[in-house]
Amino acid sequence: MNPLDRSALGRATTYPDRYDPTLLFPVDREEQRRGIGLRGRVPFGGADLWTAYEISWLDTRGKPQAAIGEFRVPCDSPALIESKSLKLYLGSFAQEPMGMGAEVMRRIQVDLSAACGAFVAVALSPPGWPGAGADLPGDSIDATAIATDVYEPDPDALAASGSGIEETLRSALFRSRCPVTGQPDCGDVMVRYRGPRIDRAGLLRYLVSYRRHAAFHESCVERVFVDVLEHCAPQALTVYARFARRGGIDINPFRSNFESGPPPGVRTRRQ
Repeated sequence: MNPLDRSALGRATTYPDRYDPTLLFPVDREEQRRGIGLRGRVPFGGADLWTAYEISWLDTRGKPQAAIGEFRVPCDSPALIESKSLKLYLGSFAQEPMGMGAEVMRRIQVDLSAACGAFVAVALSPPGWPGAGADLPGDSIDATAIATDVYEPDPDALAASGSGIEETLRSALFRSRCPVTGQPDCGDVMVRYRGPRIDRAGLLRYLVSYRRHAAFHESCVERVFVDVLEHCAPQALTVYARFARRGGIDINPFRSNFESGPPPGVRTRRQ
């Protein structure tokens, strides 16, 4: 029997969202190399460099955290990791309360090293940083302190008050799920408006409440637009989201009642 027959590759799959290192599926390198005529000592050195754009978990108060991971697997490790199993493993952090990124990084490093049979270097960085991609316009609300345990759309979290202002807010913590496959869809969301001041903590709680919601990208953005319009009563409103790619295609819905199109030249780091 082909060892890959035991993996999740090519099978209908559920997408677990609680931490599970047993999802990792090691593949013996020596067996793969025999197929190209390599036996014993290989005539090269090097490493497999992986970049994971959709790592996400919860802090101890239920607020989602997000990071981009970079993994370096030495080419002389006894095993490599089958890619779908790595995707499922990283996805299993989604609803796991893990605290800060250092603990997540340590766990990933321990688990990947154990699966590969050699030390795997792991680094985590924020989903956006200067010089790498372009953030959506506006002030990030992701550092806003919130506590939540609501992960289906909660428009009651939205509130606005005071005299009218103009501002643009953004978040990189948006996550929903594909209604067909169940796969996670991670995106950056921009809300630009003119009207009563939107409560930033409430907006962030609202955006992260989509975390387990199954809907297409376009439907999510339209629902955000409708809910903000109803609960915050802005005179002008734009909602724009840029999602990570699926199959080489990224989908970036733009909805506005006062602008004709999205800001030019934006491609986030996760795209």
